[in-house]
Amino acid sequence: MVLTKSKAIILAAALILAAACMGAAALQREQMALAEKLIRLHVVANSDSEADQAVKLRVRDAVLAVTQPLTAGEDPYGALAGALPEIQQAAEDCLSTLGVSDAVAVSLGPEEFPTRVYESFALPAGQYMSLRVTIGQGAGHNWWCVVFPTICFAATASDLESAAVSGGFTDSEVRLITEDGGYRLKFKCMEWVEQLRQWLFAS
Repeated sequence: MVLTKSKAIILAAALILAAACMGAAALQREQMALAEKLIRLHVVANSDSEADQAVKLRVRDAVLAVTQPLTAGEDPYGALAGALPEIQQAAEDCLSTLGVSDAVAVSLGPEEFPTRVYESFALPAGQYMSLRVTIGQGAGHNWWCVVFPTICFAATASDLESAAVSGGFTDSEVRLITEDGGYRLKFKCMEWVEQLRQWLFAS
């Protein structure tokens, strides 16, 4: 493939960026190992209206009420996969109670996520197993978190670490998601480099 001058300049910039993100390859391997132990929750609102965003959070709560007991066993993925009809029913019942006529779709499968920084932890961009709940047109802002292990609502850093360890995380993986500063900058670097790579070599 022949690169145009503008693409060549951007490629050079990408290489500089990659150099600035030393250790990105190792970090990517850690992300992939981490992803094998996580199941994320992705709730997508019908729209960005205030009412639809409020509905999204109520549906989230209804879904979590069903999933939390399911992920306490030895096979959280299998438990969730077997309970998809029950999870969908909980979401539909929630919408019905709220007087909302939107349809809802529930699925479990791999999904690409951007870097996401939460109050007490961060997750690098990459592919993760995802329990996705789409309300109506699915055109509104998302709510992302982690359904297994249950670390979204850990009250303290100690609670977060304990939940992560119980979910099979190693010490280095706990540090990866909880340490501020350098790791989170590298998360963004990984995301930028991947976006540039996809743009440069798109057919």
